[in-house]
Amino acid sequence: MKPGHTTTPTGKLRARGVGLKLEGNVGKWNAITDVAGVHVGYCTLIEGESVRTGVTAILPRPVEELCTPVFAGFHSLNGNGELTGTIWAEESGQCDGPITITNTHSCGLSRDSSIKWMHNKFRRDGQWALPVAGETYDGVLNDINGFHIAESHVFTALDNATSGPIEEGSVGGGTGMICYGYKGGSGTASRIVELGGDKFTLGVFLQANFGLKKQLCIEGVPIGRLLNADEPASSTSAAESGSVIGILATDAPLLPHQLKRLARRMGLGIGRSGAISGHGSGDIFLAFSTANPDAHSNQTHITSARFIANSALDVLFEASIEATNESVLNALFANDSMTGYQGNHIEALPIKKVMTLLGKQ
Repeated sequence: MKPGHTTTPTGKLRARGVGLKLEGNVGKWNAITDVAGVHVGYCTLIEGESVRTGVTAILPRPVEELCTPVFAGFHSLNGNGELTGTIWAEESGQCDGPITITNTHSCGLSRDSSIKWMHNKFRRDGQWALPVAGETYDGVLNDINGFHIAESHVFTALDNATSGPIEEGSVGGGTGMICYGYKGGSGTASRIVELGGDKFTLGVFLQANFGLKKQLCIEGVPIGRLLNADEPASSTSAAESGSVIGILATDAPLLPHQLKRLARRMGLGIGRSGAISGHGSGDIFLAFSTANPDAHSNQTHITSARFIANSALDVLFEASIEATNESVLNALFANDSMTGYQGNHIEALPIKKVMTLLGKQ
């Protein structure tokens, strides 16, 4: 990748690569994988004229450590969507195993396949799992009722999960997604923060599939309105019917209630780009911390965990908002136009026009 993390591994320009001056100190890859131990994998399905879908896998810990839970917190800004395993996360304050994101009608299959993948890996007697699986709707560009996602595709995404730079845009579960009326999908970003002389990393990954064109705002400028985009494209609805699944990872030592507070701030992050979290949108966020692995090793007696004081969390709140906003922008900028199911066509964000309107051309 170019210095400043301005391109994806395949050379697509990200938001910083086209000249946006975004706040915050980013990590090595400006991705959720900047959090040590976090891995991301994809399986992308683009077949014929109607299949535009896929699976994204996020491993909170390396495979050999995946049976050790992570502290987690969950927040639903608007609940017209699904993120399985969050009832257990709310109850226990932890997340167990891998996280997958796909299309709405493949969410259950993705969850079940994750359990089978875990069983195949670890073969533990009596092993049980309530893995996290999320979804957003790709039925405009993808034949969603063709049920094209199979167990093997979930396995591929999980097996392909690696650290390092992440491809963005129309890949994995984000393949057929639409954001603010333009081609959306997968986006990621990270921030490095300092607290009491220690440095911590926070990373966000989004499957962005929300918003109307007229709502889009970049750097505080009402880009959607300036592009005269009030009228929806012929292949999209005038009412919002998308969603966003947001996963936040950090190595900062935080307790579940503190992670829930970070998850709430992700809603402010999507709001920076104009989102209103409409009735038809499932805007659901999960935050986890890779710190304190030893806190989960003793299941029968008293254990302990380090955590940051509540009064010191503002820098992490800010980092959550900034990284979420940048992840949305990366999903839009590092993308291409797509034609799919029933000939529906979604244009990519017109970057040159956007940069002219922002006074950067």
